[in-house]
Amino acid sequence: MSAKKTTRKKKKTVKENPMTKPRIEKVTINIGVGEAGERLEKSQTVLQQVTNHSPIQTLSKTTNKDLGLRTRMPIGCKVTLRGKDAHDFLVRAFETRENRIADYAFDDQGNMSFGIPDHTLFKDQKYNPDIGIFGMDVCVTMEKPGYRIKRRRIQKRKIHTNHKLDKNETITYFTETFKLEVVK
Repeated sequence: MSAKKTTRKKKKTVKENPMTKPRIEKVTINIGVGEAGERLEKSQTVLQQVTNHSPIQTLSKTTNKDLGLRTRMPIGCKVTLRGKDAHDFLVRAFETRENRIADYAFDDQGNMSFGIPDHTLFKDQKYNPDIGIFGMDVCVTMEKPGYRIKRRRIQKRKIHTNHKLDKNETITYFTETFKLEVVK
C-alpha cells in the first residue's frame, strides 16, 4: 500500500477584475434657451463660468413654426467634460443637490441625468442681474473598460451582455465614490 499525500489547496485572493469596474466616460452640461441672441450669449457665459471650459452652441434639428424654430438655428449651448474635470464638476454639482439623487435619475444602461435649477447654487457663483438665472441639465455617461470596441473604426463589435452596465452597478459606483444618497 502506498501512502497518499494529502495536498492542501491554497486559497487564492481573488482580486476584482479591473475590466468590470465602471467609470465615467463623459459629463455633458446643457443649457437650453430656445432662441438665438442675447439670452444664448448669457447662457454661454454662465456655462463658461461654471465649468471653466468654452461651450459650443446646440442647433435645432427640426422646424417648428409655433415655437419660431428653424432647422440649424442655435437654441442652446453645452460643454462636455472628461477625466478629472468631469469628476471635479460632479463633486460640485452633487453639493448643490445636497448629495441626494432620485432613483429615477438612472437609466437601464447605467447612465444618469439630473437637473440643477439655478446656477447660483454653486458655491463660486453669485447672482448677477445683468445675466439672470439659468438652470442646466447634467448627463453622466458611464462605461466599463473595453467599450472602445463599439466606437472604433475597424472591426466594430457589440458589447457583450455580460459586460454591459446596469442601473445597480452605477448606483453602487456613485454611492461608494461620491458618497451619494439615492432616494427612492
